[in-house]
Amino acid sequence: MSAKPDLKIVLCSPRGFCAGVVRAIDTVERALDKYGAPVYVRHEIVHNKYVVDGLKKKGAIFVEELAEIPDNTTAPVVFSAHGVPKSVPADAQSRNLFSLDATCPLVTKVHREAAIHFKRGREIFLIGHSHHPEVVGTLGQLPVGAVTLIETAEDAKTITPKDPDNLAFVTQTTLSIDDTAEIVALLKERFPNINGPHKEDICYATTNRQLAVKKVAPVVDALIVVGAPNSSNSQRLREVAEREGCRIAVLAQRATDLDWDKFGNITSLGITAGASAPEVIVEEIMDAFAERYTLHVETVSAAEENEFFPLPRSVRPEAAAE
Repeated sequence: MSAKPDLKIVLCSPRGFCAGVVRAIDTVERALDKYGAPVYVRHEIVHNKYVVDGLKKKGAIFVEELAEIPDNTTAPVVFSAHGVPKSVPADAQSRNLFSLDATCPLVTKVHREAAIHFKRGREIFLIGHSHHPEVVGTLGQLPVGAVTLIETAEDAKTITPKDPDNLAFVTQTTLSIDDTAEIVALLKERFPNINGPHKEDICYATTNRQLAVKKVAPVVDALIVVGAPNSSNSQRLREVAEREGCRIAVLAQRATDLDWDKFGNITSLGITAGASAPEVIVEEIMDAFAERYTLHVETVSAAEENEFFPLPRSVRPEAAAE
């Protein structure tokens, strides 16, 4: 039997679940423990099939709209980590649904910023990707027309505001750091008086995971991002790896997704995971490579993370004793 070839695995740190994702998943699990099945969840709680399928097995029912939820149910309804338009909780309240808001607090921060700018009479630009649920939720915080979406640098170069001296911008939390910096620079160049966030809207987890990939991508033959195709932060990690010169950069939901022909001649492999991807899939992919290679594993760290977001009050452990 021939010896397996050596393969250096470079694990990006941080990777995987962020505090907002942990809070969202825990909200659904605590609701199931406290109130029993079913628990309805509007949209995927986070963009990861493995996580969603696991919650379905425990009794969560995922819907895209509240209209899919039966009238007169007493079951909890959880809003996903991405946030929702204001019309959604209003609809839930009008139907007397018991709702739990699992919106990431860093997304809620963007919602509040947009509301403050609107109250001050500013025209608002939202830098983000159309149709992503986070963007839909942010746009839905204010009246139609109050916020204009900017998706590309070209948009930033050509947009014509009503009053160039009375502008503000906010951003989606899961964007490319570099792409967003380019768009913001263009807006500030064209509109020097534009108001931006006091602390940038791209969240700490997105930033840290991209910084780790920037360190690893130039020194490996290939890099795998564990994550879902509809996960914005995961897609951005793959793009960062490509931009940093990694010739093979792929997104994989599970080990079974891997095209082994792509990895035939590599001697080094970077692995990271999007903020909604569980560590168990990183381990699954490493096990798949261990069947074919003799692994030598190291970790490259870009930042330490210790953020924690408390759960919605009605599913906190102390609430059980009330």
